[in-house]
Amino acid sequence: MINTYLDYQLIAKDIGKAIDRVETEPMVKRETEYYLANITQVKSIDDLMKDDRLFRYAMKAHGLGDMSYAKAFMVKAMKEGIDDSDSFANKLTDKRYYEFVKTFDFVSFGETTTVRTRAQQGTVDMYLRQTLEENAGKQNEGVRLALYFERKAGDLTNFYEVLADPALSRVVRTALGLPDSFASADIDKQVKLFEEKIDIADFSDAGKLSKFLERFTSLWELSNPSQGNSVSQMSVLFSQPAEYGISTNLLFSIQGLRK
Repeated sequence: MINTYLDYQLIAKDIGKAIDRVETEPMVKRETEYYLANITQVKSIDDLMKDDRLFRYAMKAHGLGDMSYAKAFMVKAMKEGIDDSDSFANKLTDKRYYEFVKTFDFVSFGETTTVRTRAQQGTVDMYLRQTLEENAGKQNEGVRLALYFERKAGDLTNFYEVLADPALSRVVRTALGLPDSFASADIDKQVKLFEEKIDIADFSDAGKLSKFLERFTSLWELSNPSQGNSVSQMSVLFSQPAEYGISTNLLFSIQGLRK
């Protein structure tokens, strides 16, 4: 079997082609066609909640597929919008909720919300990328982690954000050769060590990010020889109530610790 680094490179070197292949998968094609044909008929938060198929598509696109059952939670976030810095979505460290509300910002755009590009093709593009990563994870969780980190890296501004996301923090710990037990250390101590070892600005530099992910995938392969890569164990990172494994209470706790 191709090892983690090469498998990741095969996808990463031409993401466009990889996504094109995903787009032609029968189920993906069917769900995408339904979404594009019906989303403009949604004029309110209630409309979106009533069409479970549309709602689930939108949630998966934003990496929140495992929170599709929590409609009351999402309604609260959407009703408070994002303009007020104290709104529910803005208080959550996990910015996937903010991004979802920004896409379906009925508070600001009302009935025209779903005619915006962000709610249409923008959401489809995210759904296809999310599906690509999930498919990769079925073969090798290390590849999924690398693709996910690559997608998120440019938006990271501090290591508290990394620690708020178990998938991102797993990548950093692995790349630094730290044991899983380090995750239970004091949060400030974890951040301090990360800062000593890595300049977070490097994640916005394509060349430096590539070298970082090469290191991660190589070290991942040493601990998880391609195979087998403990999919059942590692999938926990991608199947918690808030995908990539973080509770709502912890989201608020870490928010208070951010710089």
